[in-house]
Amino acid sequence: MYNKNGFIIYYYLLMDLMSLEIYLDVCALCRPYDDQSYLRIKFETLAVKIILSKVKTGIYSLLISPVHTEEINNIENISQRFQINNIIRTFGKPVKIDLCKAKERTEDLLNAGFGLADAAHIAFAEISKACFVSCDDKLIKKCLKYRINIWCGNPVAFCVKEGLE
Repeated sequence: MYNKNGFIIYYYLLMDLMSLEIYLDVCALCRPYDDQSYLRIKFETLAVKIILSKVKTGIYSLLISPVHTEEINNIENISQRFQINNIIRTFGKPVKIDLCKAKERTEDLLNAGFGLADAAHIAFAEISKACFVSCDDKLIKKCLKYRINIWCGNPVAFCVKEGLE
């Protein structure tokens, strides 16, 4: 028999165990701040907002890594930087992986032609076995060509895959 608080704690622990882990790179997190006059950007913005709403309800866990912090701190627009930092502080779940493995995998990806930040993001997502979501078409194409060991795609493709509306 659970009291109200015990049940709520149990519920959230269970939701955390059941939630799918996703890894949105910084360009995906920044999509709502891009020029919304393009239809593609509007769709991806809506998809990011839907994904984040599901993170807020516990359906997904938003994994974050030190790469997020580094990239977000380099955003010039102070308001945008503050808002994205607030999202990752409030809803982000730090990745818990062997950093030596991440460094090794990052180096493999660098040798395959990935950029440093992209390689590190992918390494953290891959080792965490999280779905990797990005708005960078060239990066997604490279991921598919290189056959990384996790699902990767843009926010709209993730919403389609998950049946989100």
